[in-house]
Amino acid sequence: MKKTSIYILVLLLIPMMSLHAKTWTVNSAIALMQADKAALPGDIILLQKGDWQNATIQLNAMGTANAPITYRVEKAGSVWITGQSSLSIGGSWLILDGWHFRDGFAEKKAIISFRSSKTQLANHCRITNSVIDGFNNPKRLDENYWVELHGRNNRIDHCQFRDKQNMGVLLAVILDNDLSRQNFHSIDHNHFGFRIPLASNTGEMIRVGVSEHCEFNSNTQITDNYFDNCDGETEIISIKSGSNTIRGNLFKESQGSVVLRHGNKNLVMDNLFLGNGKAGTGGVRIINEGNWVLNNFFYRCRGEGFRAPLCIMNGVPNSPAFRYLPVKDALVANNSFVDCAPMGFCEGSDTERSQAPVNVLMVNNLIHNQTDKSVYSIFDKITGFHFAGNMVNKEQGQQLLAGFAKATLTKSGKDSITVNKSVYQNTKYWLDSIGKANPERQELVLNSKPGFSSTNLISQLKMLEMEAGTNWYQPSSSTHSLLKIDCADAASLKKIVQQYPGAHLSINLTGKQYLFDAPVNVLQHLELTSKQTTPIQMAITGSSQAFLFQIMSGSSLTLKNISLDLTNLQASSCIATDSSGSVKHVSFGMYQAKISNSTSVFFDATKTSVADSIIITQSRFEKGSGILFKMNQELGKKGYYNVEQLTISNNQFKDYNGQVLDLVRTGNDESTMGPIVKIAKNSFNNIQSNAVEKSMIHFAGVQKTLLENNRFINCYTSKVMILYQDEVKAAHRLKGNQSEGSGKIQTNKFLVKD
Repeated sequence: MKKTSIYILVLLLIPMMSLHAKTWTVNSAIALMQADKAALPGDIILLQKGDWQNATIQLNAMGTANAPITYRVEKAGSVWITGQSSLSIGGSWLILDGWHFRDGFAEKKAIISFRSSKTQLANHCRITNSVIDGFNNPKRLDENYWVELHGRNNRIDHCQFRDKQNMGVLLAVILDNDLSRQNFHSIDHNHFGFRIPLASNTGEMIRVGVSEHCEFNSNTQITDNYFDNCDGETEIISIKSGSNTIRGNLFKESQGSVVLRHGNKNLVMDNLFLGNGKAGTGGVRIINEGNWVLNNFFYRCRGEGFRAPLCIMNGVPNSPAFRYLPVKDALVANNSFVDCAPMGFCEGSDTERSQAPVNVLMVNNLIHNQTDKSVYSIFDKITGFHFAGNMVNKEQGQQLLAGFAKATLTKSGKDSITVNKSVYQNTKYWLDSIGKANPERQELVLNSKPGFSSTNLISQLKMLEMEAGTNWYQPSSSTHSLLKIDCADAASLKKIVQQYPGAHLSINLTGKQYLFDAPVNVLQHLELTSKQTTPIQMAITGSSQAFLFQIMSGSSLTLKNISLDLTNLQASSCIATDSSGSVKHVSFGMYQAKISNSTSVFFDATKTSVADSIIITQSRFEKGSGILFKMNQELGKKGYYNVEQLTISNNQFKDYNGQVLDLVRTGNDESTMGPIVKIAKNSFNNIQSNAVEKSMIHFAGVQKTLLENNRFINCYTSKVMILYQDEVKAAHRLKGNQSEGSGKIQTNKFLVKD
């Protein structure tokens, strides 16, 4: 009786505590932490407007379920956490509302950590209506998380995460010990956006667990989020634990997939994958046991290989946790694939990944594809697959397996498709069998009608574009006008470049000779052009100069309608990229340009630098020696590389003694798309070897190449003209090329024949 009275008294006191809750007003990180130490359940701490620089914030207060403690920015977005700053939460029942991290970095720490020490973890805490935008470490290879979730029952909702450029997972769910497993975290209604290709691993937006935790359940719920142009690497969401749910999310034009990498009994359901024809846009990749993919809509997802709209992997026999456990007891049901690239069954099959999936059921899926010659590709034996009730448009020419039937499929609008009921296949046996074998999942109703089905669900998912994220934040959109300046000599050019950092600048070279006394750092988007028809002599004094132009991080250089004579250059390279390892990428372009008498490296991609694109078109290279395009310094076996997209088209290479291209990516990492290379419609005439180079064009570890309609005349005679070297799967194509008196092309098993 006494215990009952005490319990009733406590219940009566809780609303009284809320009535006496205190509102604190703070204007600095120090004042905030002082209020945190004194705060009681129900208190509200208001953060006043200001720029909070170099703030290391720890919050350890203890609220209650009925009286949480709230840390609210007085006006959302009016407090900026900047500089070298971070936030650690180690309390319970805390709510953080309206915070904004910008113009800073957290080094190797997480920006937001749901723990304040190894033993002080957050539980029942929430971050809402907040923003992290471009809060990147200065060095690209300095890895950190933006958010790390520890503890249990925490929530991240209605937040915006944008423009993570340095290495590291954006949001990581940590399962280090029992205090963080079976956590039931909720990640919902957030906007994840605009992550450019990282040119390495660790570019995931969300990762739940790591490989050594694959046998533990996380129970994390990832629901109703908007993933917008998330191109960091092949895994947008990487699941490395069990019993997680990915439901009701919109993936728009994102070059990657939801990857069930480790862990069992995960669910991917009711999501919209809106590829819109963008290269590399994927869907779901399945590994491990008991993973289900139900009622998702895939529209024009054009990813290939590991990024296929549906990728079911081969496994490694007796695999260690960090490799590929075989697929078993997977279910793929009631999904619609509209104008998507072919699915992959037994993807990744090789001498190591030799174990085909077991007991995979694909039932009642709808596939409409008038673009490709097939709707699926098979890479190993499929005796462990069972197909039933899958419908394919009758125009598809592939000879289909039993369990797939062709029918008249009607596209009713951009994002829906129907099939005549009279051609439904009877799948009752399979549906009943699934229900009996999985009683714990009986709440998931499987529809006998093929394809994605839910009233207005696609419209609801598309509303996430407007509703996900904060209700107050709009990224700044800057517009730049092109500034045009005439320049007669080297000193003037260097002065102009220094005068306009960050500008969009076009310099018209009016002089005949440009002799520099020191290298030029390109600090903007710079175009060099000229109206002269005779070559401009360009050189630099001194015999030990590393380069003439260096494209600094975040900048670009374009040579357009210009002819340069580099006879007296006297530098190791003409153009080099930033060697500082900066987080910001560069780009380079040549359009209707002519380069003659280059006797060193023309373009040198330095170690740790990344060019988003290099485009060389309608240009001419003649009478020189050395390496024209050197991109061979990433030798650390981690899969790093220097250029994402390289295009060399409609150019002439003539009377050159050296190497045209050396592009190297080492290691066996399979998480990136690049480098992607297109060399098309070029003329190579009398290109010979210095006996040092392996080949005229050397590809090592390049993911995808196309050499099309090129002409090779007297190039690398009796030598290897083009060399392909790969440690992991690649896709190389040779098409319509002509060769006269030239060396051999040394290919490998990854050459795709048209």
